[in-house]
Amino acid sequence: MPDDTALPDRDVAGIQRRTVATLALAQVLGGIAFGATLSIGVLLAAEVSGDEALAGLATAAVTFGTALLAIPLAALARRRGRRLGLTSGTVIALVGVLLVIAATSLRAFPLLLVAFALVGGGQAANLQSRFAATDLATDATRGRALSLVVWATTIGVVLGPNLVGPGEAVGRALGMPELTGPYVFTVVGQLLAITVYLAGLRPDPLLVAQRVTAARAAAASGVVRRADRPRAARYAIFAVAAAHAVMVAVMAMTPVHLLHHGASLQIVGFTISLHVAGMYALSPVFGILSDRWGRVATIVLGQALLAAALVVAATLSGSMPAVTIALILLGLGWSATTVAGSALLTESSAEARRTRRQGLSDFTMSFVGAVGAILAGLVLGWIGYGGLALVAMVLVVAAVALVPLAVTRASAPERAAAAD
Repeated sequence: MPDDTALPDRDVAGIQRRTVATLALAQVLGGIAFGATLSIGVLLAAEVSGDEALAGLATAAVTFGTALLAIPLAALARRRGRRLGLTSGTVIALVGVLLVIAATSLRAFPLLLVAFALVGGGQAANLQSRFAATDLATDATRGRALSLVVWATTIGVVLGPNLVGPGEAVGRALGMPELTGPYVFTVVGQLLAITVYLAGLRPDPLLVAQRVTAARAAAASGVVRRADRPRAARYAIFAVAAAHAVMVAVMAMTPVHLLHHGASLQIVGFTISLHVAGMYALSPVFGILSDRWGRVATIVLGQALLAAALVVAATLSGSMPAVTIALILLGLGWSATTVAGSALLTESSAEARRTRRQGLSDFTMSFVGAVGAILAGLVLGWIGYGGLALVAMVLVVAAVALVPLAVTRASAPERAAAAD
């Protein structure tokens, strides 16, 4: 096998194109699996536990599982490559899905929660895949490559919930426990995603990037070409996590708010669908903007969109059309911040620290999202939907106020640390 460090730029570009295509396809398959899982997870939790008050623990278990697996999967990728890291996360999720079916059959609620936590491995792999798209990208294309992988999630997220009906028919034909039929599609989706990762990520983009970086550093007499910028990296982690917390807190309480104001389940579903479209459908636009305008400018645009969403939600909370507009803006703000923030984190981190910080970012993002969803219910009961939006605005203000951290150049101690 030829030495990856000897690859000319055109061959590296070819590997990058194949990597992005592979990741996008796997995201579609993983999205279908994950969408079908979440669509009925709440119903399964309520049925197995016998208490509707415990239904939300299914989503919480998936989210916390995603957070807990993010750092180990990133560490595995750093040592053995993206191929093994992404495949391992998907295999863990597949085991979780099979345990969901078993726990439902046994009526074992604690086992069901453990199973959903393992399902979070698939979501952790999906999050990590956006960083995998940046391993061999250039500064001019990093945002675009990352955003294309994020965009591919749209297809799976839209298709997944629509497979619930056919899945129930399949489950009845196979004699599976009630409501678990859709997991047949989940299992198939996970198996196909594993196959795509194993076949498509050859050579491994992260391992190629590590070797090319080492070769270039050696050719430059050991001079590090990109200084580590830990303050900018920390800001990127904060911006992405804060945007996620704002999005999850408001989005999670919107169905409750709309139902209390007389909305039908169809209207609630339509509103959430438009919100999800805002999260993913325009991500390539924000990827292009982050490449052309810069990462920080696009993050600020994302904060402006989040602020607009929260103002509309706070001032017009009694209007269903206004709440729908707020949810669309909320999704767009999340998308802009996540795409640009992830690109900023990648390029502000020296190669030796990059995957570790990416794992930390995914952990922080998932953890604060879970905590935000829990606290949002308390805030909603205390000061209402409009008050919740105003409380969430604190994070938006903080993200804007801390922008100077992202534009500060690496200090001498930071440059020295990067050379160690």
